[in-house]
Amino acid sequence: MIDLAAIDDLARRLSNLVPPGMQQAREDLEQNIKATLQMSLSKLELVTREEFDVQRAVLLRTREKMDALERTVEQLEARLRAQDAAE
Repeated sequence: MIDLAAIDDLARRLSNLVPPGMQQAREDLEQNIKATLQMSLSKLELVTREEFDVQRAVLLRTREKMDALERTVEQLEARLRAQDAAE
């Protein structure tokens, strides 16, 4: 999700660099900047912080499960080695 307020603020600040006597050019520039920024940012396929945090939590849970499974496999392999050595 793109923060439209940030884009509006950036476009407004850039258009304020236009000399005061060129009001129409300033308005046109602000609209063009907004449109260009929105289009460019939408192509980046950005995710929100919330989406990022959710995926990070999923990844952490997956890592924990994988670590637990690895420990279980190691214990089972150790048992098998012990059984083979006892025979």
